[in-house]
Amino acid sequence: MTASFAIVVCAHGAEVLVKESMAAMGWRLAFSRPGLVTAKHDSPNLPPPEGAFIRSSFRSLGMCRGENMSEMLPQMRDLLDQQAKSLRFDHLHVFPKDRLPIGKFDFEPGIDELSTVIAETIAGDLATMYPGVKVNQIADPFQTVLDIVLVDASTWMIGYHRATGVHSRWPGGVQPIVPVHPPISRAYYKAAEAIAWSEFPIRENDLAVEIGSAPGGSCGYLLERGLRVRGVDPAEMDPRIASHSRFEHFQMKADELSHKHYYGARWMFVDSNVLPDQTLQSVENIITDPATSFEGLILTLKIGGYPHADRIVKWSRRIESWSVKSFRVKQLARNKVEVCYAIEM
Repeated sequence: MTASFAIVVCAHGAEVLVKESMAAMGWRLAFSRPGLVTAKHDSPNLPPPEGAFIRSSFRSLGMCRGENMSEMLPQMRDLLDQQAKSLRFDHLHVFPKDRLPIGKFDFEPGIDELSTVIAETIAGDLATMYPGVKVNQIADPFQTVLDIVLVDASTWMIGYHRATGVHSRWPGGVQPIVPVHPPISRAYYKAAEAIAWSEFPIRENDLAVEIGSAPGGSCGYLLERGLRVRGVDPAEMDPRIASHSRFEHFQMKADELSHKHYYGARWMFVDSNVLPDQTLQSVENIITDPATSFEGLILTLKIGGYPHADRIVKWSRRIESWSVKSFRVKQLARNKVEVCYAIEM
């Protein structure tokens, strides 16, 4: 009987929670680093694990180590020849594990210059084995991806997966996105990822309300999508957002705004620097007004440190008490020490 081997990538610091959840599923932990966990399970053909703090996961083929690429490339070819001879890959995703906590020294996850150079070299080396393979592009559903995680310059983890959900289609689970205009803040990227992950049917000219809208990063993305946006925040909005013809600013706290200004909105976005319980209470006050007609909520809640992640259970129970159709929770690639809820009303 052949065991199952998995590679998991996550936010730098979240690997403690990933290890706990994987151990509870029967995985035995192996090589790991901040932002990366590998493990073994005695059951054969077990799919890689998923979870709220797992950004992306792959079936492991093994590890390559060396002082330079001339040493590592032959190891990689031998490993693929031994472990993946019957597989044909549509895509090659080469990406680094998170080297720092998100936001520290302005660190953002995703493909960097070094991984781009390494990806091009690897693609050239594998051109005969996998002709036509696409490099660090978004995979289509159900395509097969060869994954190479750059643990550091001298260590590569090799794996593969079938693209299914949106994160599994992106290299390393990080959304490749080129803004139409320079983003006002990193909330632009958070909104883009949250909407893609939620798979909510957001359409042009829909009305959205954002609580905690200043200075306007998320609003900028929503306006690019063609939505009408009402921002609720006591702080000032960036002039580029404040002057937009489809934007209306209510410069106050959410609880101070008359509920009539929420009527007709299909979508609510919340990413406020307030305590999660206060955020949930404000949202509950609004959505329990029978005149509101929200179809979906995207809430970002600050955990306050990974040791406090058990709070998520309490938050989820409270959201369930709203009699919602469904909800999902995940630490998105662009989230710091926080989680995102996609709630279908």
